Amino acid sequence: TEVTEKLEEVVMIWTKQIRQFLVETEQIRREADDVGPSAELEHWKSRMSSFNSLLDEIKSSRVKKIISVLQAARSKTLKQWKELDGSITIAANEAKDNVRYLDTLDKFFSPLVNASPVMMEHIPSLMNTVCMIYCTSPYYNTSEHMTSLFLKITNQMINTCKTYLCEG
Repeated sequence: TEVTEKLEEVVMIWTKQIRQFLVETEQIRREADDVGPSAELEHWKSRMSSFNSLLDEIKSSRVKKIISVLQAARSKTLKQWKELDGSITIAANEAKDNVRYLDTLDKFFSPLVNASPVMMEHIPSLMNTVCMIYCTSPYYNTSEHMTSLFLKITNQMINTCKTYLCEG
């Protein structure tokens, strides 16, 4: 019983830390007004890396042993733990999926940065790819994500035009 109580305390500390991490990852991102679309991909890559590290830690043998002991003791702390584990898995899957989809746009980011303002040749393919993401992505097809992406694409187009005008 004493061992179980100590392990429950450990799991409660982990639960609190993980909840805090989840809250922080869901906060609104603060970005510069002129940030381009590559920042969106980098955000999701960073998020994917963070969640994958967390999943690796949760799946470590040390954590598995503690959870096994608490399962054998029928600890009530496991209900919260399982819910958190599910939330982490969903968030990790979302980040991985978003990186996969945004990676398909990566080939358009460089032409947006380096092209002259006559970048029209790239726009139809870019918009088709964005449309494909919107239609097929189970996570990224929200109004919030699409608005953020379009804002960043527009920012990049404006920055490219500004650079062209200043150099010309």
